[in-house]
Amino acid sequence: IMKDPVTAVTGITYDRESIEHWLSTAEDVTCPYTKQPLPRDSELTPNHMLRRLIQAWCIENAKNGIDPIPTPKSPLNKSVVLKLLRELNAPQVHVSTLKKIDAIVNENEKNRKFMEETSGATKAMVFFFIKCFKEGRTEGLEEALRILHLIWSPTNDNKQIVKENFDLVQSIIWVLQTDMDNHVTVKIYAVAVLKMVVEYASSCLLERLKPDFFKETVKILQENISQQAVKSVLQVLNEVCPWGRNRIKIVEAGAVFELVEMELQKPDKNITELIFCLLAHLCSCADGRAQLLNHAGGIAMLAKRTLRVSPATDDRAIHILALIAKFSATQEVLSEMLRVGGVAKLCMVIQADCAAYLKKKAREVLRLHSKVWSNSLV
Repeated sequence: IMKDPVTAVTGITYDRESIEHWLSTAEDVTCPYTKQPLPRDSELTPNHMLRRLIQAWCIENAKNGIDPIPTPKSPLNKSVVLKLLRELNAPQVHVSTLKKIDAIVNENEKNRKFMEETSGATKAMVFFFIKCFKEGRTEGLEEALRILHLIWSPTNDNKQIVKENFDLVQSIIWVLQTDMDNHVTVKIYAVAVLKMVVEYASSCLLERLKPDFFKETVKILQENISQQAVKSVLQVLNEVCPWGRNRIKIVEAGAVFELVEMELQKPDKNITELIFCLLAHLCSCADGRAQLLNHAGGIAMLAKRTLRVSPATDDRAIHILALIAKFSATQEVLSEMLRVGGVAKLCMVIQADCAAYLKKKAREVLRLHSKVWSNSLV
């Protein structure tokens, strides 16, 4: 039974949901009945007469178990959306307006796509968000961040909006620093938006990131507010590592200790791979290796997780052990590598059924201090 009959330009009536799905997914878009070509954005006219007939028939047959067909909501149109976006600039109604927009984008994927493609809602949300930051207002932030996260698409215009937008990054850090109602939910959305921004930010912006950026993102790892937030932060930190002095700033924010602590809890495979990737970046500098070695369980964790998670994890773990063996190999460190099973695990890698290049890397690490470790075993 049709719930929302609409007529295509060819004069044939279909149920809205069915014909819209056809228009968005068919390779060769034609009218299913007449086979005439149809544009993907074809105008669909509500067939009110047929809908009333269907509703009347449902009422007459209610005794036979037929449920009534509710009156469908009118589809979004550009004028309504533009009016809502204009109302964001009116302080007395901007919170209620955000709630209306939030309800619209949460209703379905079609609304989210329409909001972005026809009205530039992403730009409006970004400007609203930055305005809140500059004015120190927190009302509506949760809705604004959720809307921005839901409607974002990597169009050229949107990429330009975030590419050099240092104010947007600072706004997100301000949110992470500010106590407010539903602060956990707000932080989860803020981190999701931050991941989106960093992915398309310019190298100039990434090189200018301040210590507060890293302190607040590392704090998310420490608080472990949600698995998705942790994953987003790890992706962000991995993304910014190659730029400027960011590795040093991440280390100074205490990231290495938090990463080891997280990995000791045996998180999911995806989280573990991100942790080991970030640790490999950070251990390429002396301060990063020092922090890892200062953690009582640092080397033991590397040894324990090798050959237990994935080839990607094994690759990063052996790389970190190689960095330690090359550049931080004091007598105490070499003894600990032997004591906690790091050397034994490298020997196991050589014997295991794993990639040839991993076996080669393990042999190279063992050769570096083979005499020391052999004498210790004797």
